[in-house]
Amino acid sequence: MKKISNKKLNGFTLAELMVVLAIIGILVLLSLPILMPLIAKTKAMEAQLQLKHLLQLEKSHYFVHSKYSSNLEEIGFEQAKLVSQDGHANYKIEIVSASVNSFKAIATSITDFDQDGVFNVWEVDAQENIKETTKD
Repeated sequence: MKKISNKKLNGFTLAELMVVLAIIGILVLLSLPILMPLIAKTKAMEAQLQLKHLLQLEKSHYFVHSKYSSNLEEIGFEQAKLVSQDGHANYKIEIVSASVNSFKAIATSITDFDQDGVFNVWEVDAQENIKETTKD
C-alpha cells in the first residue's frame, strides 16, 4: 500500500484570489462608462434594420395595392419578441400613420440604455428617410 504523504502543494490562497477578483471588478467598473455609448449604438442598429425591413414591406404593399398600410400584419411584418417578453428585441415597431401617398413608422426602445429616463426613438417615412428623433 502506498503511504499518504503530508506534502504541501503549491497554489494560491483565498486572500490572493479575492484581491485579483477585486482588481478585475474595479477595472470593469472603470471601463463600463466608456463602453455604454458603443452598446447603445449597436442596439440602435437593430432599430435601423427593422425599419429598413418595414420600409421594403411597405413599398411592396404599395406596388400591389397603390396605397400604404397602417397594419403590420397586412404587410407581413412580424414583431420580434421584446426583451420584456423574454425575447431579444429592444425596439417596439409601430406604424404611426399611413395614407395613399405616404406613411410614417417608429421604433421605440423599451429599455433605457443609459438609465437617464429617455428612451431612444427612430422613424422612417415613404421617402426612405431613417432618422433618430430622440437620442438615448
